[in-house]
Amino acid sequence: MYEPNVVGDWHEYDEHAGLRVRVHRLEAAEPPRGRDDAAVGLTYFSVRVTVENRGARPLGVHLEDGQLDVRVGPDGEGAFIDWRNSQFIEGFDVYPLRRATAVLYAAAPEAALAHVDVQVQLRVDEEWADRRLWTGGVGVLEAAPAATPASPGQGGLAHQVSAFLKDQTEPGSA
Repeated sequence: MYEPNVVGDWHEYDEHAGLRVRVHRLEAAEPPRGRDDAAVGLTYFSVRVTVENRGARPLGVHLEDGQLDVRVGPDGEGAFIDWRNSQFIEGFDVYPLRRATAVLYAAAPEAALAHVDVQVQLRVDEEWADRRLWTGGVGVLEAAPAATPASPGQGGLAHQVSAFLKDQTEPGSA
């Protein structure tokens, strides 16, 4: 079953070895070039999307308008996205052990900002990666980033412990 990521979590893409993405720093923020007239009465916020390459070769990354969707409130209404103030990743080669970050400015009614969903669909080397969802809220504190193991993959100690505990809590296991 697909579960959304929490804002601040890294997500690794199986189809692109070493590539991982993080949606983070979801916070109230005014746009650098001024408010858009269409956002009158709405509260601005920003969110950062960081792409990191831990693989062995450079990856061409695209994260542009249309590849990000922001929904707010319990009914998942679309937030106003300020394309003029946002900064995207447009055809950037992310070399091994390097990162690239996009900054998205959006606006929505203040009451809806306690629940924000951000969906990201990267294009990597002209191939579309799977869409992934991060959920959080403006004013909700992110969990501190957990230390990641030096060796990527599913064989780390933390993964083994998590799998063991999950197996112990499932009905029918003894």
